[in-house]
Amino acid sequence: MYREVIRIRFLMMLAYRVNYYSGIIIYSINIGAYVFLWQAVYSGKPSLEGFSVIQMSTYIAISWMARAFYYNNLDREIAEEIRDGSVAIQIIRPYNYLMVKVFQGFGEGLFRLLLFSIPGMVIVSFIYPIQLTTDPSVWIQFFISLLFGFIVNVEVNLIVGLFAFFLLNNQGILWAKRFLVDLLSGLIIPISFFPEVFQKIFAFLPFQAISYIPSVTLVKGLDISKWLPAMGIQFAWSIILALLCWGIWVKARKTLIVQGG
Repeated sequence: MYREVIRIRFLMMLAYRVNYYSGIIIYSINIGAYVFLWQAVYSGKPSLEGFSVIQMSTYIAISWMARAFYYNNLDREIAEEIRDGSVAIQIIRPYNYLMVKVFQGFGEGLFRLLLFSIPGMVIVSFIYPIQLTTDPSVWIQFFISLLFGFIVNVEVNLIVGLFAFFLLNNQGILWAKRFLVDLLSGLIIPISFFPEVFQKIFAFLPFQAISYIPSVTLVKGLDISKWLPAMGIQFAWSIILALLCWGIWVKARKTLIVQGG
């Protein structure tokens, strides 16, 4: 059943694929803006905080193209279903509401990965000075880490979306969440560039598991002794957030107030 959910969401995204083809151009412009900005920051220096200029350019490209895979609007969808009342129908259907959302997000991410991220990465590699590894083991580590980054991001979105059961209107939280995820996940600024005190704080937050760990895995080619602890962080947060999400869901079902429908 969930495989069919993935297929349907993939086909839905395919019906509006022009939006994502144009998105490749937009993402390429974003990448270019950050590449030129960081080149100005380096201003001739060979490296900063362990990143060379070419590694930083590669990090930016990988981070933004990875974002296309893990990004989704499940939190907004949940809030809209509560406002229009359709969540009541979703809950009484013979499937797990949260699991359907997870696999819908995976279908969307799979579409973005195959028809957005990969083609976009090929295009960007011809435009900006990036250097991708040819080691297949590093790529395998990257895609495993990226999958866990997707899981953590989906769980964060589900938690934020479930707040709508209690608040009825969670638009402010949605905007704040999007900004925090982009900033604290290392998408805008690598976490290693923050002051040490902030790095220690970020170590206790789940956001680095979304973007920073997968991107560093590919850019720096982490050996197994460093990759396994990083994977342990991602796995731990995926379990913690899953339990938190389930606990909120159990409470939310008992306090549901339908606004529309």
